[in-house]
Order: sequence, then C-alpha cells, then structure tokens
Amino acid sequence: MDPTQATWIRDPLAIFADGAERGVVVKDGKIVELVGKGSEPATPNAITFDAGSHVVLPGLINTHHHFYQTLTRALPAALDRELFPWLQALYPVWARMTPDALDLGVTVAMSELLLSGCTTTTDHHYVFPAGLEDAVDIEVAAAKRLGIRVLLTRGSMNRSQKDGGLPPDSVVQDEDTILADSARVVAKHHQRGEDAMVQIALAPCSPFSVTTSLMRATAELAEKLDVRLHTHLAETEDENRFCEQMHNCRPLDYLEDCGWLNARTWLAHGIFFNAGEMKRLGKAKTTISHCACSNQILASGCCPVCEMEEAGVGIGLGVDGSASNDESNLMQEVRAAFLLQRARYGVTKVSHKDALRWATKGSAACVGRPELGEIAAGKAADLALFKLDELRFSGHGDPLAALVLCGAHRADRVMVGGKWVVLDGAIPGLDVTGLIRRHSAAARAMHAG
Repeated sequence: MDPTQATWIRDPLAIFADGAERGVVVKDGKIVELVGKGSEPATPNAITFDAGSHVVLPGLINTHHHFYQTLTRALPAALDRELFPWLQALYPVWARMTPDALDLGVTVAMSELLLSGCTTTTDHHYVFPAGLEDAVDIEVAAAKRLGIRVLLTRGSMNRSQKDGGLPPDSVVQDEDTILADSARVVAKHHQRGEDAMVQIALAPCSPFSVTTSLMRATAELAEKLDVRLHTHLAETEDENRFCEQMHNCRPLDYLEDCGWLNARTWLAHGIFFNAGEMKRLGKAKTTISHCACSNQILASGCCPVCEMEEAGVGIGLGVDGSASNDESNLMQEVRAAFLLQRARYGVTKVSHKDALRWATKGSAACVGRPELGEIAAGKAADLALFKLDELRFSGHGDPLAALVLCGAHRADRVMVGGKWVVLDGAIPGLDVTGLIRRHSAAARAMHAG
C-alpha cells in the first residue's frame, strides 16, 4: 500500500470513534477525514478498502514491557514467587543473554505485539551483562525490520547485591558508563516530530537497583536532551519498605527529591500510592502504566485506576515483561485490565470502552505522543482491524464490546503510519516457524547455563 495514496477504509462493522460510521480516509501517514453516517468522502481519488467485516480501533499502545523476558517465560525456578524472590531467581539466567538471543527475544515480543493490534510499544531494557552493551541498537534494528513504532528506554542498574541492591554484579554497570551510553543512544536513534518511528527515553530500573546519584543525574540528562523518563514505582509493599529503610521516605517522596515528579515521567505499576500521592501525581502530570496481568501473576496488588483518574492521573496499559505476564498480547491486556478494574469498582464505574481508552488515548499520553491513540483528523494513521469470525465471537451483539468481553487476541490487519504491517493475521515476510525454533533454542541455552 502506498501511504501517499488516499485510502478510504470504508463501512467498518464498528469503529472506536465518533462521527466515523462510514470509516476514515488516510493519506501521507495521517488520518485526513472521518466519514460520517450517510456521507461520502470529500477527499478526491481515494481508493477503497472494504472494512465491512472489521472492527476498527486506533492502534493500541504498550507503555511497559521487557522484551528480553520472552526468553524466560514460565521458567520453573521463578514460578509462584513474589517480585523480589522472582527477580533473584531470574537475574542469573538473564546474565547469560547474548546479542543473538536478545535479537530473537525482542523480535518475538514485537511480533506478538503487532499481531495483537499494537502499533506503538515501549521497552524497558535494563540488563547489560558483558557483551550486551549494544542492546538498544539491537532493539532499534528489529523494530525497523517489523515496522512498529517504538519508544525504547535505555534502562540501567548500578546498585548490585554488594551495595545492598537485588541484582548480581554481572548485570549492572557503573554510573559513568550508563550516562555516556544514554547520551549515545539518544543522539544516534531518537527521532522528533509527529512522524517519529523510533524514540528513546531514559529509565533507571527501580529505587532498589540504582543509586540516588544515578537517579538525579538521569533526570538532569533527560531534561538536557529533552527525552522522557521511566521507572518502576510503588509496585509492591516490599518496595515501599525498602525505600523507607534505605532513604527514610516513601517512594514518591524519593522520586520527587531526585527531580522526577514532572510531566516528563511515566511510571510502571503505581499500585501503592495513597490519596495524597495520587493528587501530587495528577498535579505533576506524571502518568501511570497499569500492568494488570503481571500484577495478578506476581500477586503484587491492583492499581487503583479510578481513584487515579479522579485525581487527574493519566492511565495507560502495559503488558510488562513476558516472564511475569507471560505473553506480549496487548489486546488480551485490555481484557485483563477491564476485568480487574470492573471487579474492583463495579459495573457502573468501568466499561469496555474505558479499557480501550486506556490502551489508546491514555497510553499515548504516557509516551508523550498526542498524535497517536485516537481516530481523528490529523492524527497518525495507526489502526488495528479485528474480525469477529471466530467461535469465541459467535452470537455477539455489540462488536466493540465483543472484542473485549469475548477475548479478541489477534488482529486481522494492522496499519502503522499509513502502511499495512499485518495482513490477514500475519506479518509479511516473517518466518514464524523458524523464529519460534531459533528463539526456543536460545531460551533453552540460557536456562541450562
């Protein structure tokens, strides 16, 4: 498909937008027109794609992930553990990761995301054993091959077990190395503007794996380079206790002291903030990535999404690492978030449309990309089209509700910047069978040590 050619995505079965009953027209990578009920496109010479069997969504946006963890899904040593012992079981395995294994791991993660209707994804890569110094470069190359938009974070850890942290020495780096490489990957890869396909953010892993000096220096560097900031925060009560013991304050106080409480920052999890802290987050325009599946598998708790939104905090969705999810399917994450928050707040407070909103417009706010996550004139032509022709959907009434309630998990077509990157439920040119074989072999080698 030529993105410079106007294309009318015509007469969808349903569309997650107002005033677009007859679809949308895309051209030059943008949505140029919504076609309302009883109308015809005003855009001349548009070719037609018949969407009569499709439900059309804005491209879903994944706001938190660890791609490399596809290599350690359902690992026996890490099963049935809470966060801290779970990490301690996995760090030695992750330390054996090679560049080839990482390339396979991130390719699997991004492919799975694309096939689930995700058009933009973040990644939080913070493990840098010897030989894996170019991890972010490997991720950029894989994203370009697949055609997915990315906000890749240059993660970091510099507080190992000998300094009172959780990770072993083999996966941490010193502060000077981290800051130098952070500046390098931003200079080399970060694109600006509404058409950007690759962006970089800076992301110390968590308060229990980095020093205060690195937290502060990273915030200063992000401001200097004008890039976003990301970290885990308030994921578990253990983290709260750790922060209070080591820093004599709660995690959000520590974050603010380090210069992070601002609109540049989005945080993963946000389960254990109190009411006053939520108000502070809302005032600062700091956003939260809700990771429903991971939080349930690790039994971390439940993000108080409705209270957050009432306090003015923007909410997006993240699949989190494939070792704590254990999948990279954002459409399934929409359903999980809907069910978890519906159980917490009741039928009058949370609808399927809320969950779709979190994964689209809400997630766009997390990644600082207001041109994404919405079907409206002038927005990016990032779209996910789903068919309802599986047994799971038979007998449905409302097509949009069916996507969430009946458990959609695979998009039929996906468009990024006006280009089809998924056709008929497959990524053109991707040898899935070969990828699974090579990825599984790399995973077994890591597990064996």
